[in-house]
Amino acid sequence: MAAQPIADNLFTEDMSALIGARNKETGQIFFPLPLTESDHIEPVALASRGTVWTYTVQRFPPKTPYAGPTDPETFKPYVVAYVELPGQTMVESRLTGIEPEDVRIGMEVELTAIPLDPDAPAEDQKLIHAFRPV
Repeated sequence: MAAQPIADNLFTEDMSALIGARNKETGQIFFPLPLTESDHIEPVALASRGTVWTYTVQRFPPKTPYAGPTDPETFKPYVVAYVELPGQTMVESRLTGIEPEDVRIGMEVELTAIPLDPDAPAEDQKLIHAFRPV
């Protein structure tokens, strides 16, 4: 079995966009799509490109439910950013394909999917959203 998204309705079927929600009354767009249905909310595909609004570096293993290396000696720091999707909303996400010291506010990034736990067997892989430099 191929890797699957960690949650239903996270990505569009072809995984080219995240699924957000639009408030039909106000037009406000937010992420993620709520699990409960509402007459006032409709799903919307979010832009697949955006810019880094701000970021931080995770330099130590997070607490549970984190899935990944937990040994502080082998833990590899990673970037967590708020990505601004133009005219839509901001999404909190990991950045991948870039070293923490190379990240810049305002840099253009695009959506991708990465394994939540890269060390898990392929049949158990769960994919999360991330952004990478363009």
